Amino acid sequence: MRDSTIARNYAEALVTLAQRAKDLDGWGRMIDDVAQLVTNDVKVRRFLESPRVPVVAKKEILRKAFQDRMPRLMVRFLEALVQNRRQLLIPEIASEYATLVDESLGRVRADITLAREPLPGEVDAIAASVSRTLGRTAVAQVRINPDIIGGVIVRVGDYVKDGSVRRRLGLLKSKLVQQAR
Repeated sequence: MRDSTIARNYAEALVTLAQRAKDLDGWGRMIDDVAQLVTNDVKVRRFLESPRVPVVAKKEILRKAFQDRMPRLMVRFLEALVQNRRQLLIPEIASEYATLVDESLGRVRADITLAREPLPGEVDAIAASVSRTLGRTAVAQVRINPDIIGGVIVRVGDYVKDGSVRRRLGLLKSKLVQQAR
């Protein structure tokens, strides 16, 4: 079974637990926090991926680290990941969780790439425009990439709208080269 399928299955289980707790957003923040920890902290990542550290020790440390910060069922979920040797899928599980929650609430994730930091209200205006276009609420995730020079690139699933200056300059260059021949 592919890792993305496995991550999706665990994310579905986590959504079920979060729905029972009536706190989809809270559980989403918790799994995102753990995913950030696994992704950004080299020591934590090495600890979790090390075959030299017994599963029992990993579970015990997770329990001690999170028992006061998370509901018991969330801690048990993390322990189950370790028990089944799926702890390195936590970042992918967090991403799948967010996707499932968005689908259930009629939202879509819109990756918005800008050349610079957005002005106040700019991201909201872009998200509103995407929402109108798609007929669903768009949740904006902003990325900054100075290489696009200006404009905006919006990605929603397989749909991409590239309004970047870099793309427009590339099209202009192609036209000029065509005319020069």
